[in-house]
Amino acid sequence: MNGALKAAWALTTLVAVAGVVLWLVTGRAVFAVFLVLALLTAAGAWMTGRTAPKEGPTP
Repeated sequence: MNGALKAAWALTTLVAVAGVVLWLVTGRAVFAVFLVLALLTAAGAWMTGRTAPKEGPTP
């Protein structure tokens, strides 16, 4: 896992935690948008973090 991918997962965690905490503290459901953004960031990190299959020897 490279540095950019680690940063993407850290951002995902930060946004999700901030959304949950702010939603609980304020009681305003508008912070659910943070959870949606966290899911989108996680999806992007997962899609770009997959490795390509290793190519075998050519016949």
